Amino acid sequence: MAISVIQTAKGSIECNLIGRGKPLLFIHGGHVDCRETIFHKTLNPGVFLFVTPSRPGYGNTPLTALNQSPRGTADLLIALLNELEIDRVTVIGISAGGLIALEFAANYPDRMESLVLMSALTRTWFAKTDRIYRGAKICFAPKIERFTWSLYREAFKFFPETMARIMFRALSTYRPVTFTPNEFVELKQMTLNMRSSFGFSNDLDQTIEQEILSRVACPTLILHSEYDNAVSVSHAQNAKTNIGNSRLVTFKNRWGHLLWLGAGYDPVFKELIRHIENRRISSPN
Repeated sequence: MAISVIQTAKGSIECNLIGRGKPLLFIHGGHVDCRETIFHKTLNPGVFLFVTPSRPGYGNTPLTALNQSPRGTADLLIALLNELEIDRVTVIGISAGGLIALEFAANYPDRMESLVLMSALTRTWFAKTDRIYRGAKICFAPKIERFTWSLYREAFKFFPETMARIMFRALSTYRPVTFTPNEFVELKQMTLNMRSSFGFSNDLDQTIEQEILSRVACPTLILHSEYDNAVSVSHAQNAKTNIGNSRLVTFKNRWGHLLWLGAGYDPVFKELIRHIENRRISSPN
């Protein structure tokens, strides 16, 4: 793992570079930064170069007036690729990183190999009047989030199954609440590193114009769970409707929003690797 802060023409950005070969640009979701590598799961670092930046407000990437919007972050990511001397990439937009991935693909088509949207936002997440929005703005405010996550991790030590169930219900509508020992280990490892910093509060306010989706021209794979309780499957359907060269695949994985958790990731990975390697795939849904 090689993590460094890189100076670009659009400002500084923290980035994790792993592997060698065809470059994959991972645009992570909320509450994590470039140190979270579960998104690389089962992909071969001998074949791919994993470029995983910390989005503005996460890790050691500062949140500024220039990069706080999805378009501003896309511009920063282009500046990063210029510094790394990477011409074209497959962009993988995850959860709250979806809006940035869409802006990147629409505005920099000559830098795109293809696009993947995983459990991704494709429009406004919550209205400011929504109870979830108001609660998240309080619990994950920059001055509060450290204590929120510390409290969760302490509770996880003493009541691991209860806290895992609480997390499960927040991420998935699947019932009953069940998970394997391996899924429990993966979840615990993820939560040990979670921080919201300044980034998540900013994520809650981000949106894009819907005409951006119609300007995405590259081959696009949309992967989403029908049980996603964090980002509704309607976001995936919105992308399918508005992106011309796109394919939507939905799953019935128990973990909902966390497509990559546990054995339920196997069919997701098969679709992902076929798309990245430009293999022939079955007809669109």
